Amino acid sequence: MTLRLAVIGAGIMGADHARIIAEDLPGATLQVICDASAERARAVAEAHGAADVATDPEAVIARPDVDAVLIASPDETHAPLTLACIAADRPVLCEKPLAPGSAACIEVMEAEIAAGKRLEQLGFMRRFDGSYTEMKAALDGGQIGRALMMHNFHRNVDSPGSWFTGPMAITNSASHEFDVVRFVLGTDYATISAFQPKRSDDMVAPVMMVLETAAGQLVNIEINNNAAYGYDVRGELVGEAGSVMMSTPVYATYNSQLAHAERYAADWRRRYAEAYRLQNRAFLDFAVTGRPSAIAASAWDGYAAAVAGEAGVKALASGAKAPVEMMAKPDFYS
Repeated sequence: MTLRLAVIGAGIMGADHARIIAEDLPGATLQVICDASAERARAVAEAHGAADVATDPEAVIARPDVDAVLIASPDETHAPLTLACIAADRPVLCEKPLAPGSAACIEVMEAEIAAGKRLEQLGFMRRFDGSYTEMKAALDGGQIGRALMMHNFHRNVDSPGSWFTGPMAITNSASHEFDVVRFVLGTDYATISAFQPKRSDDMVAPVMMVLETAAGQLVNIEINNNAAYGYDVRGELVGEAGSVMMSTPVYATYNSQLAHAERYAADWRRRYAEAYRLQNRAFLDFAVTGRPSAIAASAWDGYAAAVAGEAGVKALASGAKAPVEMMAKPDFYS
């Protein structure tokens, strides 16, 4: 069957998802592009051959010619629109974060449990990235022994705006690390500490976090939203018998002016292009069959990332280690 997809949000992420659906997902049709700006929605629809445009997301979710929904609108709309999809019995792929806070994540889980079936997939696309999947395979396959530590850093060229803060670096940017570390290690967090150095200007300084897992491992996460030189994500998993270090895909090296160099990307899109394609393919399969991907993140994973972020903000403000306290995992998500 052909699945008719609506994309809500026509910004950078929405446009990318529309392109993936149009070019890389056989079996999917780009049915509607919805955005608060009709002009922006129309531009994305024309670029990628969508059948229609709209400005009312809840009306789009209820349309009989829409089989599934992809949410790429602003963060604060994610939970309300996901709830609307669940109420309408529409499979939904929601960009991260599921919600700015854990309470709204619980509302989404309760709605999904009440519906009696999984309908939501969360856009933590790093689970589909080859570097993380190889890291997890090495750990699960016993190649490096028991995991001891995982090092992570996540650097962007600059902050998305003057409104961006250190706490937002924890709740928004670090959510990818909070999730993918749980995915690779197969455990939850017990505590978190957070620190921030002082810059010489008024730009947001890096945030450094140290987490202890429930299994006794140590995890460090650096979030630097004003690294200036490029988009750069790296990591290393250290075990008792070896380690696995991530490699970033490199497409070319440059030789000029007595220098040999590789170039950094300006943002995440090239680095994770294949991960997004695989994630969206998994969502299409989920929407058609009703069987959730074993790799993809769920509403429970969105809740876990939100709780870690909230604890991280408390730790940063207090200067003290904070517990990461989660509710019991519902059997529905086991």
